[in-house]
Amino acid sequence: MRQLALLAAALALPGCGGGDDDTALVVFAASSLSGVADEMDPNAQFVFGGSNDLAAQLRDGAEVGIFLSASAKPLTELRATGLVEAPVVFASNRLVIIVPAKNAADVTHIVDLTKAGVKLVLGAEGVPIGDYARESLELAGLGAALENVVSLEEDVKGVVGKVALGEADAGIVYATDVAAAGDDVLSYPISGHFQPKVWYYAAIVSPGSEPAERYLDTLLGADGEAALRSAGFLPAAS
Repeated sequence: MRQLALLAAALALPGCGGGDDDTALVVFAASSLSGVADEMDPNAQFVFGGSNDLAAQLRDGAEVGIFLSASAKPLTELRATGLVEAPVVFASNRLVIIVPAKNAADVTHIVDLTKAGVKLVLGAEGVPIGDYARESLELAGLGAALENVVSLEEDVKGVVGKVALGEADAGIVYATDVAAAGDDVLSYPISGHFQPKVWYYAAIVSPGSEPAERYLDTLLGADGEAALRSAGFLPAAS
């Protein structure tokens, strides 16, 4: 139902692309980019969601100017079918552990995610934050933590929401998502040894769209870098 709702919203937006400057640029962006992606073009229309959900909507015919994904996989698949132009990396991120403010389960380290009785929430398999979290656990040799998973979410906002509401004892999210949760969660770092490469990619969907080209230029330029850094994102080379 959530995918259908997002698709309906996207299809209801004014069209984009084709070089037509009289229509608003439509930007599909990963949920973790909400609050910063719109700074590149306040006049554009934005649809935020899980990168996989957004890619599915593109395959279903949603009219979009540019797609900002939290991982390479969705764009690689779209590129293979000719639906997007070559993706470019524009930012990176890091993973952290979040817990409810009271932290009743006393989770402060990635090893604690394997403790008996800990209720862990992750992104679903195939969802960037879910795949990154599993990669981190694998790097740490802590695959046993998956036995504690009580909920699988379709985007990072779902993971944050479950932990903030106390419906789980811990979750793994992007570092940039912690601020939005305010005092409802605490965060703990994950060692660099257990950090996957979290890179964000942009790809133009509508070839010849001047608004999409301008957006990408801004995103990759000094103003875009400053906005991303202010929101907690790291440079693409990190």
